Amino acid sequence: MGFTNTDMAGRRVVVTGAGRGLGRVLATAFDAAGAQLGLVARSEQALTKVASALEGDPLICAGDVRADGFNESVAEQMVDRFGGIDVWICNAGVSPEVATVEETDPAVWRDIVDVNLTGTFLGARAAAKVMEAGGRIIVTGSVVGVRPRGGLAAYAASKSGSHALVQALAQELGPREITVNAVALGWFDTGLGAHWHRDSERENDIAQHTALGRWGTPEDLPGIYLFLASQASAYVTGSTLTVDGGYSLL
Repeated sequence: MGFTNTDMAGRRVVVTGAGRGLGRVLATAFDAAGAQLGLVARSEQALTKVASALEGDPLICAGDVRADGFNESVAEQMVDRFGGIDVWICNAGVSPEVATVEETDPAVWRDIVDVNLTGTFLGARAAAKVMEAGGRIIVTGSVVGVRPRGGLAAYAASKSGSHALVQALAQELGPREITVNAVALGWFDTGLGAHWHRDSERENDIAQHTALGRWGTPEDLPGIYLFLASQASAYVTGSTLTVDGGYSLL
């Protein structure tokens, strides 16, 4: 019997960036759906707080997704604890305050690209080493990588690069029946978009340029990830699925 788009019973799932925002929302949703979780973030304290609110007993892995060997360590711990990995969600990411290209410090550029793009590559690489047929790699992209916005050049470049990475990995891993997809998120009132949401001028501007006329909420987030993690998406790979309320249409 195949999995439904919400049935994660027995699925072994890694969520990076799980200490806050979207990662916390995903951890909660996958836990409720019965997954065996590996939670990854820099702060062990934040992960412990997330884990304490879950029904299951997740593996906690505190560290930096950019660090050599860290993602492989997470994969090894998942294999030791749960016997393998079925789904790896590359969700860890950072976003800067708005800055023009002249104002952007090169060190800030490198940090954003290193976390959002290199960290994604290293996570996907570690997952691919241990995944078997039916594995799923899901990357949190952004509508800013599809429709760049002035003042977010580094973030847009990192997310656009992750979308291209997904296409390349899908071709490489397809013969092994491992799918690789990205979710291009729009503007949500949680996670990296929260500080934008608190600015009434920006909040209204984005809402007016969204077909549904509103920002996304945490309840709008998990469904697409649960779908991509399930058997229901077995023939979907190399895609960037936009979840933005129609922001990219206007």
